[in-house]
Amino acid sequence: MFWPMLAIALGFLGLAVLGVLGVRVFLEVRRLGRQVEDTTRRIQRAADELETAAGGLARTSRSLP
Repeated sequence: MFWPMLAIALGFLGLAVLGVLGVRVFLEVRRLGRQVEDTTRRIQRAADELETAAGGLARTSRSLP
């Protein structure tokens, strides 16, 4: 009777460990998603600034003799 109870206890312990690891993975994925979102915004802002600067440079180069 000892071995079946030990096996059941270890099975529940294994499920608990998997549950904790699943929650940790979920939280890290959310954190990574926020970082990707922030980085995407920064890249978009830099691309807009680059486009603005390139437009100004193009206008300046056309006006030069």
